[in-house]
Amino acid sequence: MASCASTAAAPAETSYVVPIKSDSEHYPPDGKLRVYRSRTGGNEWEALTKGLPQHDCYVNVLRDAMAVDSLDSCGVYFGTSGGQVYASADAGDTWAPIVRDLPAVLSVEVQTLP
Repeated sequence: MASCASTAAAPAETSYVVPIKSDSEHYPPDGKLRVYRSRTGGNEWEALTKGLPQHDCYVNVLRDAMAVDSLDSCGVYFGTSGGQVYASADAGDTWAPIVRDLPAVLSVEVQTLP
């Protein structure tokens, strides 16, 4: 059973989480970085992996290190304890690293312009 490292709320009943292996092992299960999305208020979850490391990834995403924006196809952003920041411009369907080699990312905030 995975623990929740980070959560972010999005439009309506959509939520995002990044699981960790356990409360004592703060890294993704199986070393695969995944964001899970629920569009049903938590009743059903889908793994979002396209563009995220799927082997030997032992980073953590802290509770305040994930954010979503307010655009129609919401952007989702998160930072890791390894100093990477990942972004998705399509509600989590695809991901890309936008920053690497930072110190551990403790918090992510997002701003959109009118």
